[in-house]
Formats: sequence, structure tokens, C-alpha cells
Amino acid sequence: MSNSPFLKRPENLTPPKAQKRPKTITQLGFERIDDYAWLKDENWREVMSDPSKLDSDIRAYLEAENSYCTAAMEHSTQLQSEIFEEMKGRIKDDDSSIAAIDGPYAYSERYRPGDQYGLFVRHKADPKSRKISETEEILLDADKLASGYSFFNLGTVTHSPDHKLLAYSVDIAGSEKFKVFIRDLASGDLLSVLIENTTGGIVWGEDSQTLYWVERDDNQRPANVYRQNILKTDIAAKLIYSETDPGFFVGVGKSDANNFIEISTHNHTTSEVWLIDAADGQAAPICAAARRNDIEYELHEHGDYFYIRTNQDEATDFKVMRCLKTKTDPKYWEDVIAHKPGTLILGLDSYAAHLVRLERFNALPRIIIRNMQTHEEHSISFDEQAYALGLLGSYEYDTPWLRFSYSSPTTPRQTFDYHMSSTERVLLKTSEVPSGHNPADYTTQRLSITARDGQNVPVTLIYKSGLEKNGKAPLLLYGYGSYGITIPASFRTSILSLIDRGFVYAIAHIRGGMAKGYDWYDKGKLETKQATFDDYVDVGNGLCALGYSSRGRLVGHGGSAGGLLMGAAANQDPDLFAGIIAAVPFVDVLNTMSDDSLPLTPPEWPEWGNPLTDIEAYKRIASYSPYENVTPRNYPAMLIIAGLTDPRVTYWEPAKWTAKLRDNQTTTAPILLKTNMDAGHQGESGRYDSLKETAFEYAFALNVVGLA
Repeated sequence: MSNSPFLKRPENLTPPKAQKRPKTITQLGFERIDDYAWLKDENWREVMSDPSKLDSDIRAYLEAENSYCTAAMEHSTQLQSEIFEEMKGRIKDDDSSIAAIDGPYAYSERYRPGDQYGLFVRHKADPKSRKISETEEILLDADKLASGYSFFNLGTVTHSPDHKLLAYSVDIAGSEKFKVFIRDLASGDLLSVLIENTTGGIVWGEDSQTLYWVERDDNQRPANVYRQNILKTDIAAKLIYSETDPGFFVGVGKSDANNFIEISTHNHTTSEVWLIDAADGQAAPICAAARRNDIEYELHEHGDYFYIRTNQDEATDFKVMRCLKTKTDPKYWEDVIAHKPGTLILGLDSYAAHLVRLERFNALPRIIIRNMQTHEEHSISFDEQAYALGLLGSYEYDTPWLRFSYSSPTTPRQTFDYHMSSTERVLLKTSEVPSGHNPADYTTQRLSITARDGQNVPVTLIYKSGLEKNGKAPLLLYGYGSYGITIPASFRTSILSLIDRGFVYAIAHIRGGMAKGYDWYDKGKLETKQATFDDYVDVGNGLCALGYSSRGRLVGHGGSAGGLLMGAAANQDPDLFAGIIAAVPFVDVLNTMSDDSLPLTPPEWPEWGNPLTDIEAYKRIASYSPYENVTPRNYPAMLIIAGLTDPRVTYWEPAKWTAKLRDNQTTTAPILLKTNMDAGHQGESGRYDSLKETAFEYAFALNVVGLA
């Protein structure tokens, strides 16, 4: 008998059955058989750029799965439409961002009713009085750019320091390979500069002519930094940095005071920064501090110094050091803000008179302001049990004003300007929920669940006020638990469609994230990765024991590495769940980490281990990899989402997993695979189209708990 009702599902549907074409793989003395390895197209690189090149057998299988998924969910079409309209009704149709002043202009984004991508605009401004003209100049119409494309992703949009040119990057395949365009803002014409195959990031030199970007290599990895004087079209782009270690990714940015172009190269545990004089379009990069294994650092210029966020000297949760700009070797670094175990320094921003840091303690963030003359510090305080903060940055360096965002599961996003000297706090905007929202209708709660090894795992909950904790409510349990990523306790209008229908929404802040500091991350990776999966299952069972739900009433939800979490949890305790939603799930871990040609594999060995050379890593990954551990059992209903051009979690991982799950399913609970044939890792693009995918997922969740 199925442990998921999946009510109203047509009984006459026959799911696709993928062919088994056994492939024997021998590795480090181990042998395994992969029945579905053929679903990986040998020409996957070409498919990333041109989906029409997909092998016909593979395409036929994916399209058959899509047809089955659509048919299985057809009865919920009206529900999907209702949820979509609800979510759309919570978005302000003609919304706009708060303008940010940069010299003579204030820049912002604005949506017209119906816009998916919006307009980028500016107004004339007086930087002294901070008065902004009402006359608007449209710089870029992103909806016009997107017209005619089935997928559209606008990367970076950035104006030159002299405000005469606009550079922007576009991906129309979902493969995260961006083209860069430069527009003359006076004439509106595009410059005839061809910049392709980039990561999407763009940085201007201070001369307003030199452009810096990162190019992807043949394996889709960000590896090479180029620059070009885009006004001298007779001079080709010049390669100024090339990363030779396939385990390192490369990025390019600009320092806080705009004096340096920064090339950052890093994996998950080690970093290195190269500096270029931003005013000199011919300057060579200079290494600030050579990479050292397991040492991370970043630079923030202030006056004659660089302030350095680093984990050097076993500062697990990071500390702040400084050095003269002319003496960046680590032997010259000196402590400024000491390491405090359990208090994780997440980031720094420097201003002319202040240093701002974002910290997290016991799963809650806080902002600390440091006066650089007196060295006195104060924090910006908040009262709710769970909330999210964000430093929004500024074009201005010599300013006393800090801009930040605040939200909680019940409080819509608020944007503040904060005077760092007087402590005046100015509310600039509260995100509007046009269809209405009363925070008192909902309850936010932060609690801890004790895991099987005695560790206390933080959990954020939101539910309708007055909930009876009698175990009858369904509960959606969201989790991630990798790379140190911590899911913020922020406001999400979409989840209200579940909560208003009786769901409890929970976020499990499990090991592998940094909710309780960097050590919380270390305890959920490599040799201790199993703790991530155990925490999630234990949180689910713990919430049931407290009456928030009951076994068989939970819906698991996670994406990417959170999809790995879903697969591992389903293998460990399938009866806990009524259903599982796994978006672009990283479930074929052993095979992917054994293929060093894939974009993310070498950079991710510090996270998972290298099963090509390390027997212990092989055995460990093989012990939890969801695909390797599928066996005949009562799996819950599953909705699995994939993207054909996804360079992060390649489409064949969820496809192979689906085929193996269905072959081993011992109940009637359906296993559904939906592949976006024109999209990648982020799914559907556009502020409205993306909601349709969410509505589809939530309709599935409501189905499996019998509320549809």
C-alpha cells in the first residue's frame, strides 16, 4: 500500500520505463554496474550550448517522462492556477527598487505591470542634498531584450564610472554562458565589441574604457580573466590571468573604494587574491598573498590599509586582520578583531569612516558597526525570534549611511538607511503584498531538535496562528546542508499558499551549513557528511514528536545539494514522508565526483572527497550517494525537477535516479520527472514564469497529503 494518497491520480497511466544498458565501472579495486549511464550524452558540452544536439534516444525518454508527469498532475491544473494567481497577487506588479546615488545620478530598477524582467533606469541626483529628480531615463528594457527567447537570464548590469556606457550580460540557454553587450547611453547604440562565453560578471576600470571579465574554459569552468579597452576595437581582448588548477574557480570584482580590480581564485577551503590598479588599463595583476591550503582571505581597503577577513591562525569562525597596502604578505598581517568561536564573521564592508561586519551567532545574524577613529563598536538590534539581514552595499564610499535589508518569515522585506554615527534608522521601503498580509495571522518560532548524537539542531517554523499541535497538520521540511550555505529565515510570499491551506513550513538548519558557525559546516562534510542526513531525518521525527505533524505527513523539499539530502533521507527513512520534492538534485554523487571533466568536480573534492584517488572517499560516498543506494522499498511520491542545460547538476543525474527509483518502487506512489528542456539550474526565468514552477511543486505537495 502506498504511504502517499496522491489523491485523484489517474489509475490508467503507465510510467515510462528506461532501458537498462549495463555499464561496468572498475575504480580503485571496486566494481559497480550503472544500468542508466547511457542517459549521459557523450556530447554533453555541445548540448549545454545547443539543446537541439541532444541524442534522440535520450530526448525521447525525457519527453516521455515530461508527458507522464504532465498527465499525472493534470487533475491539479486548476489548483496550480489558483496557487499561481495567489503568488502573483502577492507581488507588486509595478514595483521598483530604492534608488542608489552614484555621483550625478541615482540608479534603480522598475517593473511595469506585466513585466518579467523590468527596466533599469536612472534619475539625476544631487549627491550633497541627496535630492533625486523625478525625470526618468530608461537605460535598459530587459523585457524587450527577452522577447522571442524561451529562456532569458540577465546577469550583470553595470554603468561605467563616467556614466556614459552601460555593460550587461545575457544567457539565453540556461547554461550560464553569458554574452556581454555595451551600450552608448547617449545614442542608445550598441558598441561592436564581441564578448562571449563569460560567467556573466563584468567590472569597469576607472578609465571607463577598460572592461574586465571571466571566460569559461572548455569544461565550462571559470578560469581565464580578460580585459579590453572597448573603445579601441582594433585591439583584441588580452588574457591577464589564467588558472591552471582545475580545482579553483575564478572571479573578478572591485575593491570597496574602487581603487583596485580584484581577481579572486578559490575552492571551498582556500583562496587567493590578485590586485590590479583600477586606474591603469595596462597594469599587471599582483598577488596579494599566495594561496595556502585551507586558508581563506578577502581584502577590504581603507585608507593606507587592507582589512582582511580570514581564518588564518585556526580562526575557524574567521577574524579581522589588517596590513599596509604596500605590505600584503601574511607575515605583515596583524589582528584587529579577534576570533570568537561560535560567532561567524560572514562578511565585511568598508566605508571612509566605518567598518561594517555581518556576523551570525546561534543561527541569527547581526550587523556590527566599527568607528575607525575611536574603534568603538555597536550593533543593530532586532526583536523577532528568527529573521534575516542583508548588507546591500553602496556606490558611495565616503558616506555615513549604511543600507541594509531586514525580513522574517512573517515580516515582509524592509529596506533601511542607517546613519553609522548618529544611529538614526530610516525605513525606506516595506515590500508591499498587494493581496494583503497580516503578520499576526502567522507565528514564527525558533526551536532546537536534539539529533541522535546529542547535537542541538536549530529549526525555523512558520504556521497559521492558533495551530493545534496534535500531529494532524502536514509539514513541509526544507533543507540544504552543504557548502556552508545557511538558509535565511526570510519572508517568502510563495509559502503562504501552503501555510494558508494548513501546512507548517519548517527550515532545518542542519550540519553542513553554517547556522552555528564554521564548525557546524565542518561537522557536515567529508568524513562527517552522514551527520547532514541524520540531522534532517531527526528534525523531521522530532517535529512529529512535538505534534507539529506526524510520520507520513511530511513533504521533504530541497534543491541541488539539497536534492542530495532528499535522496539520502528517502533511502534512510522513506515512511517519514508523504512526498518529496527534489529540484535539480545532486544524487549521482559517486559517478559525478569520479568524472573530472565535469565543470564542478575538481573544485568540489574538498567538500566530498576524491573517489578517483582516495579509497576511503570512495567508500564513504558510495555509502550515502542516493543513486547508489536505491533498493526495493516503499518510496514516497516524488517530484524530481531537472534542467537540460544545467552546468551545475547535469540533467542525467535526476534522469538516472528517476529510472532507478521507479524500477525499485514497491508501492503505487508515483515517481515524477519534469525536465525543463529550455532551462538550466535555476529553472524557469522571469518573475512570473518562475512562480508557475513553484505552483506546480506546491500542487504536488498538497496532493500527497490529501489537501488537493
